[in-house]
Amino acid sequence: MLSRRTCAIHQPNLFPRLPTLAKLYAADVWVVLDDVQFNARDYQQRSWLEHPNSARGQWLTLPVHRPRGRHSLISDVRLADPVTSARRVRQLVHQYYGRCRRWPELRPLIEEAAAATYAGNGLAAVSELSTRLLLEHMGWRGTVIRSSAFTVRPERSERLADLTVAVGADEYLCGTGGAKYLNEAAFTAQGIRVRYAQVPALAALRERRQTSGLWWLAAVDWEGLHGLLWSEGVGCRRSWTPR
Repeated sequence: MLSRRTCAIHQPNLFPRLPTLAKLYAADVWVVLDDVQFNARDYQQRSWLEHPNSARGQWLTLPVHRPRGRHSLISDVRLADPVTSARRVRQLVHQYYGRCRRWPELRPLIEEAAAATYAGNGLAAVSELSTRLLLEHMGWRGTVIRSSAFTVRPERSERLADLTVAVGADEYLCGTGGAKYLNEAAFTAQGIRVRYAQVPALAALRERRQTSGLWWLAAVDWEGLHGLLWSEGVGCRRSWTPR
């Protein structure tokens, strides 16, 4: 049986949640959906940091400038105060996870993300980098491509199907949110298989459904996290070899 090339499509998120990381990790290609409208209430510019040993937490938010107001695309959004934002990335993440046993492994990733923030890169670039760093830390060796590089149809499902074909994939990995609106016919028409990522029904994951994946990488041992995702089945097919 020939192996499939799997594509996941997701907006750039700042240090994303565990289900998002798991979905992207299960794909061969991550298409960064950067040419859609920016949503300040989503996770594109913010990440929920939670203390490893309690429910205390707060948002790490990067203030942004939207050149076209509410109609600005993610790719157009700029950081409003790169210097202050970089300092907050370093200080807040260290405040929450600096005492964790795995902090020495995470610190270089945070420093790299903070440096990109300080350099004044656009929000999409910073959030994309923060996600890619965590994925690579987990052993991911996939490809990252931005949706703005392609011309596709504007309808939601048709856009996703066209992007899947454009990156040479024959399987689309759909998250739990996308399952609510996805029209599989748009994929079937192009010979694309749709697979749905399933999130384990575990109390710890429900309680921290908005928490950054940093919590898990800092507070949960490798075997425990591997068992949570790849044995209990977030729709993933790979084993996890941490970097």
